Amino acid sequence: MLETDGRRLWDSLMAMAEIGATANGGSSRLALSGEDAAARALFVEWAEAAGLTIARDAIGNLFARRAGREDRAPVILGSHLDTQPKGGRFDGVLGVLAALEAVRTLNDQNIETLAPLEIANWTNEEGARFTPAMLGSAVFTGAMPLDDGLARTDADGICVADSLAAIDQAGDTPLARELDAYFELHIEQGPVLEDNGHTVGVVTGGQAIRWLDVQISGSAAHAGTTPMPARRDGMFAAAEFVRVLEYRVSETPGLLATVGEMHVPNGSRNTIASDLHFTLDLRHPQDGVVDTAIDDLRDLFDGIARRRGVEYSLSVHWRSPALPFNHDCVARVREAAAALECDWQDIISGAGHDAFNLARHCPTAMIFIPCADGLSHHEAESIEPEHAKIGADVLLNAVLARAGRA
Repeated sequence: MLETDGRRLWDSLMAMAEIGATANGGSSRLALSGEDAAARALFVEWAEAAGLTIARDAIGNLFARRAGREDRAPVILGSHLDTQPKGGRFDGVLGVLAALEAVRTLNDQNIETLAPLEIANWTNEEGARFTPAMLGSAVFTGAMPLDDGLARTDADGICVADSLAAIDQAGDTPLARELDAYFELHIEQGPVLEDNGHTVGVVTGGQAIRWLDVQISGSAAHAGTTPMPARRDGMFAAAEFVRVLEYRVSETPGLLATVGEMHVPNGSRNTIASDLHFTLDLRHPQDGVVDTAIDDLRDLFDGIARRRGVEYSLSVHWRSPALPFNHDCVARVREAAAALECDWQDIISGAGHDAFNLARHCPTAMIFIPCADGLSHHEAESIEPEHAKIGADVLLNAVLARAGRA
């Protein structure tokens, strides 16, 4: 079994972390920002030094290709370089730089593969600047039309198309082209591996995700002159919505709910809140469980709205179905982990990843390594250097088994 250079991988991770470094040890590289452009440029510099050729598609997905003995569909490995506004140093970037380290190791050993290899950096995986998340891979696989992706805007009204042009990242590599397989290494972003004492997670699939928007319309009035029984208070209605949501979710094992944003337009200290909007993230390994929960929430919210004299709407902003990963690709990961004598376990992905979109386009698998306390999307996100190396070793050997050694 081949082993990567753990020190070289760690040095690359630390060098990349300097781009958009935050005061508390994290990284801030929003998609298609100046920091993202600098990260892409550094990756291209390293990739070209490793003898790879660079291409981009119309949504800015970046590909670094290593030719194979045979001219056929490539095996893709990678992840993303963009981060949350105050994110960590490893979410996404580990997958891209571990892929680069795998290629560097093949170069060091003078090993040629039958299938070409390509390292992918997918555009706007995080969804922090443009929504939805995994936008680049969605456009690549045809899950989102290109024009729709290019038209998405950030909080300042700047669209993806203009952002791509500003940093010269749009290209002409075909979308939805044939791929042999896709492999992605990522930090777990949860505590399961660490709690179980395992260093590798063989990801068998991803859970269902629904992003919902809840809009509440009450009536604004003076805080000091309106009796409580006469109020149509949007904030108190929202509070009850959220309380009932927590209660409903607690009744279903494995169901997760998060209210991550709440907005009160034209809010004032001494005015009863009228219109409010909050986001709702629901997740479970089974689509049916999530869909049933949404139906139940509509019924519960209906009763609250009637009693409080407010109106509301609940709409699906984004839907990512649960899906299993490819049996053969998952088996390659298991075999690599076992041959390397890793402490490993099967695991379901709780977070969304570009691999979800790719799994609907080509055979796909993922590899997880632990992160300290399961913490991610945070400046304190942390991993052990030896875990990064082990993950890269599993990635390399799984990919080599799939691509074929010439």
